[in-house]
Amino acid sequence: MNSLTKGAKWKALWRQGLSPTTTAVRHHWNKDYKPGPFPKTQEERELAAKKYGVPIEEYEPYPDDGSGAGDYPKLPMISAENKDPFYPWDNPELKRNFGETLHEDFDALTEDRLDVNRQFHLPLWQLVAQFFAVTGGLAALILFAQPFKMYRAAVPPQYPNQGKTHYSFEQA
Repeated sequence: MNSLTKGAKWKALWRQGLSPTTTAVRHHWNKDYKPGPFPKTQEERELAAKKYGVPIEEYEPYPDDGSGAGDYPKLPMISAENKDPFYPWDNPELKRNFGETLHEDFDALTEDRLDVNRQFHLPLWQLVAQFFAVTGGLAALILFAQPFKMYRAAVPPQYPNQGKTHYSFEQA
């Protein structure tokens, strides 16, 4: 078996990174998706805006706080549930078009996840008060009803022919 693979240059190709699986297996992500360094000049800002397809007036990168966002644009948080369901999306399952720049937290903004734009019908303090009123009421009901027995009292079993042995585990 060794003689069959001796002539192949697999190891050399692997070291050079010419294998098609190198990026997928070794690095776990495509280098083209990695954001560039934080833009320091106006020209770098314009190049980054063009790279992500965002107008230069609307381009604002995340702050350079060491989180690794680099030149990625700070997009508004819009959940998929708030996007138009009748728009002819290229990918209707995710409500997104081809080549559209994704939000940094896109995985949390799909329809089966968070809805950050949700408007509650009642103020949040009322919802919290209702929650504690219901759970507190149930807890009080359990606490005050605990001393009262809610089952039939146990009585000795009543068999026909009282006193006669019906069954015994002893051998005859």
